[in-house]
Amino acid sequence: MNPAKAGWLSKVPEVTLSFWVIKILSTTVGETGADFLAVDAGFGAGWTSIGMALLLACALFFQMRKAAYSPWIYWLTVVLVSIVGTQITDIMTDMLDISLYVSTAVFSVLLAINFLLWFRVEHTLSIREIDTPRREFFYWTTVLCTFALGTAAGDLATEALGLGFTLGVVIFGALIAATLLAWRLGGNVVLMFWLAYILTRPFGASLGDLLTQAKTYGGLGMGAAWTSAIFLSVIVLLVVVAQVSVGNRKTVIQ
Repeated sequence: MNPAKAGWLSKVPEVTLSFWVIKILSTTVGETGADFLAVDAGFGAGWTSIGMALLLACALFFQMRKAAYSPWIYWLTVVLVSIVGTQITDIMTDMLDISLYVSTAVFSVLLAINFLLWFRVEHTLSIREIDTPRREFFYWTTVLCTFALGTAAGDLATEALGLGFTLGVVIFGALIAATLLAWRLGGNVVLMFWLAYILTRPFGASLGDLLTQAKTYGGLGMGAAWTSAIFLSVIVLLVVVAQVSVGNRKTVIQ
């Protein structure tokens, strides 16, 4: 079988610098976008969660129907998962008054269970092999868990533990760098990928809070609307480039 055609069946993008840039931007948009819709736009956490969950369901429907990786629908789904994951944690914390320690522990257990089931059924956790509906189901449930966990862990570190937004960005950024170094030194590729994937969520959330929160609260005061608009614009630009690249690749293969 032609390797290019075999790779074309994958439902997720290759892990490149562009992948990580869009991933981090989408995590930040998840934080700032959720805040903008719930607070600035006045929809509230409940209606924002319902609306975003419905949009996510639609995006997942089209994503699952695709026979191969499509940048625009894939990254739209990631952004929506980011917002929904943020809202799940925010509802647990703000509306249900569940401690961030508890929510972080709960999402950690759920993520571990999901990984265990995924590996037990498919014998792999590699995103290079997301080429069946069942594997894709495990993939997206894992992604949702990582976003919810990352939100809870990020809030726990920056707010409950009092580290602050700037220090949160530095700490989580350093952990991501350490993961990259471990990979370069021969660490398990799949393990290092998922560690980095999980860590980019609290990093992005801390970055989002740093940019949007008022200066009196330790932020830069850019506001959720402007931050979301800027980051979304960059995401759209990078996704357009990816979409064109995929289209060119498909033409060459044919």
